[in-house]
Amino acid sequence: MDAWWDGLTKINQFFFCAAGFFSVFFVWQLIMALVGLSGEGDGIDDVSDAGDVDIDADGDIDMDADGDVEGDSVVAFRLVSIRSIVTFCTLFTWGTALYLQEGDSLTKAMGISSIWGLAGMVSIAFVIFLLLKLVHTGTKDLSTCVGTDGAVYLDIPANGEGQVRVVVSGVVTFVNARSSGSEALKAGTSIRVTKRLGQTLVQVKSIDN
Repeated sequence: MDAWWDGLTKINQFFFCAAGFFSVFFVWQLIMALVGLSGEGDGIDDVSDAGDVDIDADGDIDMDADGDVEGDSVVAFRLVSIRSIVTFCTLFTWGTALYLQEGDSLTKAMGISSIWGLAGMVSIAFVIFLLLKLVHTGTKDLSTCVGTDGAVYLDIPANGEGQVRVVVSGVVTFVNARSSGSEALKAGTSIRVTKRLGQTLVQVKSIDN
């Protein structure tokens, strides 16, 4: 192992180290996406990616993101998100490291690996897009989420509307929400649904305190 490592150029060693670094984040993002989309966690699915999110994921989830919502149930496709950027960096660094090890020039290795990375970005963004579309399908009965806990997905301004992530009829759903007492709630705040205000709107209160 030491002989193999010492036989690599400094730039090749750098790309192998970077590949390992980004791989850790890639696996972490994947685990968080699966936990968030399963609805078994109380936290928001990668609000960084959301908002990588980017949730994104994300995503992706701003799911950012990798998982943003347009209107009540339409999920926006976000190519650039923390989740997709991590995917790009992981594939790009691994590809460059491996091509350099095979003796290719740095320019060629980085060029081919960039294609790997871009393909990965598009793929992961599209997968998260489809998963979140699936989460949003089905009939919503918002009365089923009253009394349950969730998390703020998009900031809820004072006297305004944002979005929360809660379980509706057994499915993780992003729902328009107002805060009780007209308090502003930031993304990631743990909340409890207190009342249904309409077909697509609920009232929530913070439970972080």
